[in-house]
Amino acid sequence: MPTQPNGQGQGPQQQGPQKRGGFQIGFSWLYILLIAGIFLMLWNNGGANPQKIEWDEVQEMIAAGDVKQIEFVRNDYRGNITIRPDRIEKYADKFGGKVPPKSPHFNFLVSSKFDPELTFGELNSSLEEPYRFKVIMTNDAKVWGQVLEWLIFPILLVLMWIWMFRGIGRNMGGGAGGPGGVFSVGKSTGKLADKDSIKVTFKDVAGLYGAKEEVMEIVDFLKNPQKYTALGGKIPKGALLVGPPGTGKTLLAKAVAGEANVPFFSISGSDFVEMFVGVGASRVRDLFRQAKEKAPCIVFIDEIDAVGRARGKNVGFSSNDERENTLNQLLTEMDGFDSNSGVIILAATNRADILDKALMRAGRFDRQIHVDLPELKEREEIFKVHLRGIKTSPDFEVEFMAKHTPGFSGADIANVCNEAALTAARKNKSFVEKQDFLDAVDRVVGGLERKSATIMTPEEKRTTAFHEAGHAVVGWLLPYADPVFKVSLIPRGQALGITWSLPAERKIISKSYLMDQMCTLMGGRAAEDIINGEPASGALNDLERLTRMAYGMVQFYGMSDKIGNLSFYDSTGSRGYDLTKPYSEKTAEVMDQEVKDIVEEVYRRTEKILKDNFDKFSKVANLLLDKEVILADDLEAILGPKVKPASSIEAEAENKEEKSADAPEADGFSVSTTLPSE
Repeated sequence: MPTQPNGQGQGPQQQGPQKRGGFQIGFSWLYILLIAGIFLMLWNNGGANPQKIEWDEVQEMIAAGDVKQIEFVRNDYRGNITIRPDRIEKYADKFGGKVPPKSPHFNFLVSSKFDPELTFGELNSSLEEPYRFKVIMTNDAKVWGQVLEWLIFPILLVLMWIWMFRGIGRNMGGGAGGPGGVFSVGKSTGKLADKDSIKVTFKDVAGLYGAKEEVMEIVDFLKNPQKYTALGGKIPKGALLVGPPGTGKTLLAKAVAGEANVPFFSISGSDFVEMFVGVGASRVRDLFRQAKEKAPCIVFIDEIDAVGRARGKNVGFSSNDERENTLNQLLTEMDGFDSNSGVIILAATNRADILDKALMRAGRFDRQIHVDLPELKEREEIFKVHLRGIKTSPDFEVEFMAKHTPGFSGADIANVCNEAALTAARKNKSFVEKQDFLDAVDRVVGGLERKSATIMTPEEKRTTAFHEAGHAVVGWLLPYADPVFKVSLIPRGQALGITWSLPAERKIISKSYLMDQMCTLMGGRAAEDIINGEPASGALNDLERLTRMAYGMVQFYGMSDKIGNLSFYDSTGSRGYDLTKPYSEKTAEVMDQEVKDIVEEVYRRTEKILKDNFDKFSKVANLLLDKEVILADDLEAILGPKVKPASSIEAEAENKEEKSADAPEADGFSVSTTLPSE
């Protein structure tokens, strides 16, 4: 179970909140009792609770002979009236029908011009001897009132100060002065993992062969340091896990915590950044101080880009000196004058391109471990991990699902497995079948199915069917285009229709592939022109992707005859805030013209394919209108076998049974969507 580091000792984390909770409850009752006592003193300061009356009523009472005594307070200009005992029932209605037992019974207020001796003397002289009243002149010392006047404002200020900073302390994980409170705001918020609380080991990390081996070696460094130091080697100071979201970087860190028999501190990069100046650097110092005390140990910083962004990138736009100070302190602690022997830093990010170069150099992060999207065999293993608690049908094939989820991360696969189980449960099935997994993939890739019958008019549905048929036919007939897996006319998410393709897992992309892929994207727009004689807005997503690919060919990949073998791609991110372009305006005009020429060539080629195969194209569209969902087998029945490149056919003929376990990476599911007009 995680423990809370405090610099003096480690105790169970559960005890801290309980103690703080009791402390907070005690202080809350103290506040309530203090405020209640103040109001009680103010309320009961006069001793009794007389009824307030006006001066005219006082004169009437005196004239009637009902007043026994008047006590007049000079410095308050207030008088207290006591009624004669035999006349008190006369005024019972003023006390709710009950006779008041205490005195004074009434009080009144007068102005500062009131002369009590003269006025009360005249009133007494006008009465007969038995009905005259006694006059007592006093000065109220107001001891409690004066004390409260001096103390109540400072007390309120202190209470407000404590309440405000206790609120800040709670937001930071504790009360004022407690762990994480305002008095310890510069303390590290890193959590020390308990060996018994983390159950994840390397056996639970499927795939990630290269990355897992690198991390396992770091754990072996800590377990058997003599094995490496005997030959003169040194333990690496840091390792940076880099990869897309959901690929398992944090999971690897959890496995390290579960495998290594050393203290493991975990903290997020955003935990260093605080509203107070100097807090980030102070927390870095405190974190490394605790790590040195526990050495050998591992410190894991998740999302380090929150604090490790390159310095000076935001000059002229926004400045954050506090973040840069935190980064400077982190650089110093990782490799400065003070040695951190035995402290290994693990960090994770999906934005390695924006990290400071000083942070990435050898001696700080000696290793960069790339955690890429899983390949075919790795996806099979990941599926097996997430299928442990799911009841699948006996004929379910994990390999089939791995082949149909190229480009999926580990988090995506976990989501697919969970969605498949939920889909089967909605249908009251005893097992999760293959179709449930395919429906889950559709939902993850395309979004939730929209079942409203009024989404599209018949004309819009026909246009959408021919649009998707254009994608499918062009993609099927071009040799380098990704093979079409399924075409759907069922609206999902924002798309009115979707064409799924299964891209080959590749690292190197040829110009032929890009041209065929752009023709596939243009198939929907060309189909609209052929069928309706005019374009529609459904090709928005296709044109966006096509334009991006065309500019990539010209600006980045050097696939333009007029531009030549030039690339203006910025892999370092150093031109992120540069307002100038690395090329002239004339070159920009040539680029724009080249992109237009490429797109025009793609359109003419796509239009020719659809017109030359118009009968088959119409059959596919009509079949889609009839069934709403068609698969690759339906396309093959109409269009024949998928056209493949000549080189691929020769390779298959040479070695039909060879299966590549190290297939290159794919960009992911290729999806062409028909979007409604905004």
